[in-house]
Amino acid sequence: MPELRRDPLTGRWVAIATERRKRPNDFRVERMAADPVEQCPFCPGHEDMTPPEIFALRPEGSVPNGPGWNLRVVPNRFPALRVEGALDRQGHGLFDRMNGIGAHEVIIETPEHAADLASMDEHVIVQVLAAWRERMLDLERDQRLRYVIVFKNQGGTAGATLDHPHSQLIALPIVPDIARREIDGARKHYADHERCIFCDIIRQEIAEAQRVIAEDQNLVALAPWASRLPFETWFLPRHHGAQFEEAPRSEYESLARMLKGTVARMNKALASPPFNLIVHTAPFAEEVGPFYHWHVELMPKLSRVAGFEWGTGFYINPTSPEEAAQVLRAAAP
Repeated sequence: MPELRRDPLTGRWVAIATERRKRPNDFRVERMAADPVEQCPFCPGHEDMTPPEIFALRPEGSVPNGPGWNLRVVPNRFPALRVEGALDRQGHGLFDRMNGIGAHEVIIETPEHAADLASMDEHVIVQVLAAWRERMLDLERDQRLRYVIVFKNQGGTAGATLDHPHSQLIALPIVPDIARREIDGARKHYADHERCIFCDIIRQEIAEAQRVIAEDQNLVALAPWASRLPFETWFLPRHHGAQFEEAPRSEYESLARMLKGTVARMNKALASPPFNLIVHTAPFAEEVGPFYHWHVELMPKLSRVAGFEWGTGFYINPTSPEEAAQVLRAAAP
């Protein structure tokens, strides 16, 4: 059973998940070769290489856990957290711990082994976003869980251990520190100004137009003012909403179009970099609607986080967001 332990100095929670030592490629710095299709557990015909599917998009008549699917969601074979059991919160001297209860799922986004966000049809990406939504709504019903993060690692240096297009979802019994800091900052801005800080950011960025990469009637993609990493990109809905899973389909369609276009721009301008994509959404059962705003962050792996960043939490970005936005605007596919 994984275990969650709390650092008494910082309040930070850490998952101790020793079963993940069984994963292939653990403790390797980089994977150098692509996975052969015949060995890929996510390819059609290899459904017996994954746990049974939790959710799938299949044509009528297609048999569960067999070929013929358009998208599958399966439990992670090497989960950071497990669904079964009770939290069993305990003290251990001055330390706090609880069982590593949660959910860890893999969204196999397409049967196409060599696809990526830039090559997928927009309707396929919309299907992926809708699958994220369905799994989030289902996990919200579990009273033990308080937060869900959806993320996508593409490329070995971004943390992916398989090449086949996939994303992951982890539901947690706690609200992680980064989400809590965002919520607290948004709450303070709202208390001071009676406005959502994300809505204010969107208005100012559109008015200045220096850091905007793309926009439509539903969404804006921009290089954030204080970008931590080169070519970091945020996707924010124009209309206020705290929860990704409650967004209207029109916003998913815009997000699919902008994700596809932005990754295509990065592939053209930056030689197809590995990247991390993260969905930021409101916690379960916590009233943050007036001041929090869901968004998606895309961070290509173009620089290394090293000792200074780890020791201070202070990032050094060699590329200004204004320059990054200009480069990506010019790299229209």
